Amino acid sequence: MINMNQHKYIFVTGGVVSSLGKGIIAASIGRLLLARGYKITIQKFDPYINIDPGTLNPYEHGECYVTTDGCETDLDLGHYERFTDIRTTSANNVTTGKIYQTVIERERKGEYLGRTVQVVPHITDEIKRRMLQLGTVGDYDFIITEIGGTVGDIEGLPFLEAIRQLKWELGRNAVCVHLTFVPYIAAAGELKTKPSQHSVKELQGLGLQPDVLVLRTDRELGREVLDKVGHFCNVEKDCVVQSVDLPTIYEVPVKMAEQHLDAVILRKFGIKCDTALQLGDWQEFINRRLQASREINIALVGKYDLQDAYKSILECLSQAATYNDCKVKTHFIQSENLTRDNIADNLSLMDGIVICPGFGQRGTEGKIVAAEYCRTHDVPTLGICLGMQMMVIEFARNVLGLENANSREMDPSTPYNVIDLMEEQKNITQMGGTMRLGAYSCELSSGSKAYEAYGKSHIEERHRHRYEFSSPYRQQFERAGMLCTGINPDSGLVEIVEVPSCRWYVGVQFHPEYTGTVLNPNPLFMAFVKNIIYRQ
Repeated sequence: MINMNQHKYIFVTGGVVSSLGKGIIAASIGRLLLARGYKITIQKFDPYINIDPGTLNPYEHGECYVTTDGCETDLDLGHYERFTDIRTTSANNVTTGKIYQTVIERERKGEYLGRTVQVVPHITDEIKRRMLQLGTVGDYDFIITEIGGTVGDIEGLPFLEAIRQLKWELGRNAVCVHLTFVPYIAAAGELKTKPSQHSVKELQGLGLQPDVLVLRTDRELGREVLDKVGHFCNVEKDCVVQSVDLPTIYEVPVKMAEQHLDAVILRKFGIKCDTALQLGDWQEFINRRLQASREINIALVGKYDLQDAYKSILECLSQAATYNDCKVKTHFIQSENLTRDNIADNLSLMDGIVICPGFGQRGTEGKIVAAEYCRTHDVPTLGICLGMQMMVIEFARNVLGLENANSREMDPSTPYNVIDLMEEQKNITQMGGTMRLGAYSCELSSGSKAYEAYGKSHIEERHRHRYEFSSPYRQQFERAGMLCTGINPDSGLVEIVEVPSCRWYVGVQFHPEYTGTVLNPNPLFMAFVKNIIYRQ
């Protein structure tokens, strides 16, 4: 095994175009190294100046993923956790904004002794410090570092310069894996390797020679193409692999293993590949997915019609469906278009409904309409965060008779604030990173749907919210049939509501989608999907 005094660093970069799947490749490398018995972690460096993605519109950046310690991060960290079962923290996602914030604060404190603060060395030194940080605090064999963006972007230059310096300083303890793109030009009937060559040339111009190339493509490239790219990019032939589009991202580690990507990387570190690759559980998951024949239809009722906005929810549904030997077909339904007149047309053919999380007023009345339909038609329903709050508001209006009941977020003057701003949030002025974030405890009521799902009374799930169930209304709700079955033991905050008269109608304040992984699916999603199947 590896000498733990010498941590190994794998840098993953990308070229030609964005959205090639660097995060999936980084996560796949992590899964393969874990399957050989090594200890790994993964981190991502994002070139945008935002401190974190917490205030970014999902249309801009997709889902905001939340770590256990309450850090708002890039959605790729969700891939890291789902593929590897590791638990990431704030140290696993660093942005340009965080780097500059740290350097400027140090300059203000006079820590640079009056020197001119520059990108090189001060910004690059801070980047290097952050890149090496996990190696100083964790017991890891490999630290995989993904660089966001595309080679050639001006924003990414300091990160690439930092890698160039680290490659020189770490010597054989650093390897660069470069992901690029080989397009097929239909009019010419040809695959074109020039974009990949130019991408590598640009990287070389910055002083970085990739050790391994992963060529993203929509079709098999053939040995001739792989060899050609390797020849013109100064990369050994067996260090050039292809990543062909696949039915599911979970097949990527297997395809990378078939091309010996992990063995090639280990060889570049001077490590003999003398441990067996243990992918049995992973392969079993893929086999069950491929063999599943039954299909269920689940609607995601939210204000976004963008897949990445609900990425973790989609993956948790997919995982739960696989382990219940079925396939899930998801349908995005924009809540702002829903009314009582068209709700049946939109939801009547659905086997289950997820009322999605979110912020702001847009689409909330449609979510309330969806909640009413699901409750009165006994449709299996899972409400998450804002979705749970809309279930509460619907029940207050239509069962408790509290006309105009609402959340203080949507209507500050509502006479019935069944959802209210959390006490500790009332004096907050800055929006970024100030919500109730991260993992909190929850005590489950025996006999509840949540208790049956988790199989225990105490759980921890991650949160991202400012508003909460208004506790003064709790008795009124419970007398009318909506039970509060999950409570935070420290604050008394209502975490879960259920309507036992329905087959499966559960709302949760937390985000269960953040903890579901391929090998350990989230219990709540498992129970939700299982109920749908039995209902059929």
